[in-house]
Amino acid sequence: MIRKGLARLVAAAATIAMPGIALAEDAAPRPAALVADQIPAVPLAMVERTRPYMEYRTASFVDWDPKTKAMLVSTRFGDTSQLHRVASPMGQREQLTFASEPVYSARYAPDGSALLFQKDSGGNEVNQIYALANGLPRLLTDGKSRNSLGPWSSSGKLVAFGSNKRTGLYNDIYLMNPAYPDSAKMLIVSTGGGWFPIDFSPDDKQLLVFNYVSVSDNQLYMIDLAAGTARKLTDSSNPVGYDGLKFAPDGRLWAASDYGSDVKRLGVVNLETSLFEPLVDEKIWDITDFDISRDGRWIAFEVNHAGRSLLKFYDTQSGQIRVADSLPAGVISGVKFAPWGELGITLNSNRTGSDAYSINPQTLTVTRWTRSEAGGLDTAANVAPELVEITSFDGERMSGYLYRPDSARHKGKRPLIIHIHGGPEGQAKPHFLGRDNYLVNELGIALFYPNVRGSTGFGKRFLALDDGPWLRENSVLDIGAFLDHLRQDRHIDRKRIAVTGGSYGGYMTLASMLRYGDRLKAGLEVVGISSFVTFLENTQAYRRDLRRAEYGDERLPQQRSKLEEISPLGRASEIDIPLMVVTGENDPRVPESEAEQIVSAVRANGQPAWHLLAGNEGHGFRKKANADYQFWASLLFWQKYLLDETQ
Repeated sequence: MIRKGLARLVAAAATIAMPGIALAEDAAPRPAALVADQIPAVPLAMVERTRPYMEYRTASFVDWDPKTKAMLVSTRFGDTSQLHRVASPMGQREQLTFASEPVYSARYAPDGSALLFQKDSGGNEVNQIYALANGLPRLLTDGKSRNSLGPWSSSGKLVAFGSNKRTGLYNDIYLMNPAYPDSAKMLIVSTGGGWFPIDFSPDDKQLLVFNYVSVSDNQLYMIDLAAGTARKLTDSSNPVGYDGLKFAPDGRLWAASDYGSDVKRLGVVNLETSLFEPLVDEKIWDITDFDISRDGRWIAFEVNHAGRSLLKFYDTQSGQIRVADSLPAGVISGVKFAPWGELGITLNSNRTGSDAYSINPQTLTVTRWTRSEAGGLDTAANVAPELVEITSFDGERMSGYLYRPDSARHKGKRPLIIHIHGGPEGQAKPHFLGRDNYLVNELGIALFYPNVRGSTGFGKRFLALDDGPWLRENSVLDIGAFLDHLRQDRHIDRKRIAVTGGSYGGYMTLASMLRYGDRLKAGLEVVGISSFVTFLENTQAYRRDLRRAEYGDERLPQQRSKLEEISPLGRASEIDIPLMVVTGENDPRVPESEAEQIVSAVRANGQPAWHLLAGNEGHGFRKKANADYQFWASLLFWQKYLLDETQ
């Protein structure tokens, strides 16, 4: 509390003392939970200029209501996203939840008799499970432990979920009748890893359980519910990754798996031999999501084409595959069939925004269910990203997406911001930019989203190229290769390039500032890692082994030494370009201390280090008021250190 109070005093003193800052009556009010340390006040004029870009909405498909055939979506009318029911395509959105925290995930019972959802508090990821009964949420879990909502049983009488209430660390697996929360009983006692219930067999006699050891090592277990015994389906000596697992009505277990392949294929897991039989192979592209229709006739699956989505339907009767080619180009997610056969998805692209759609598997007819407002702006006028492909320092091929400003409107060479994704097991996709469309459309800033080695979507060989401390900096060298390529682009101003990123992308931002500071103007990192050693020591205990599998083990002297060597904190004195850091106080993944230590170290070197801290957020800002202010503060930073050519 003393530290936070001091930070607020420092921020207030900085605002008063800095010349040229808007007077209080001309400044936008800062949300009460935010501390803006060394960040100038946001002028009201900036708020008014950017307002249309702040007022966009999105809608994400969540589930189908089996009783009314309505669609359940997550969308925002106030400060946070909540659940809404849409009775018919393009119909009015009826708000169902009214929480102060966002609600993104929910599941109807198979007969529509109950609706369960989960939410946390202040971004702490300590989720609780609720039932929505007579318009009011009813808490089903203990309010203290971390819980994860799993599948309903086929009968709709039971729901499986994960909870750490036994130890406070790892997820054990429980079964519960939601009508009687006290009925919850532990099914599986876990000793580590990321355990999660996946699906009930059609006869409800077995439950498939998943242990997430790492992104490329997912162990499967089949639980006999009557006997309470577990049978392992996978071989720990042969790590396999899955992007989907689901029982068909005939009892076959379908999966998208990289078993015996560099990319994930669609096929069936033999429950007797545990062998995977691929039936659909997209050759060089991953199949990343799928669902099976209630009658077992259709399997809808997404193919990841370097980040772009292609939706296909597999006819299990004929073996034929058809492409939903009338669907607008973009990124799809949330693939789920309704009991009556319609497929629901979320489609996201910069020229459509993010909205909910359905597709008829027989006719491939696409129906748009929501058309989210974009603050009065026409999303179709936004720029479409272009795929940029390069060869990195060692001959490795990689790509990213470049959003170029309209050359007719913005003449001459344009400034560039390189935006690096987190994960590192993430992927840059051609997505809706939201607020950042202001940077492209109004300020003429180009945005580039690279996929460095270690990104998902390009096969497990590419995914493993950054594993461990000795390979980690090769992904930073990939940024150098992208920089070399983009600096040769005749439309890019090579003297005005900056870098940003969140989480692991925050580490990449700091590492790029160190290695390429002579080619960059500034860096802005969000909830990023500044020291791998302190990060691994302080991240939540249930995540620690998972992150050690990716980054290295700080308990081993040789690995600890290498992790310290590649961590930006140890070389913070070499950062000689301006830095901005954004932090969530409740972040369970990358603790707030990671930001504090890099900010202090950079300031000790006499360099600018703006710091925006939210007391009611976690791993990224989810509340609209906070996210808006974060954008404005970031915009002040870019205007001062990227766009101002006198700097």
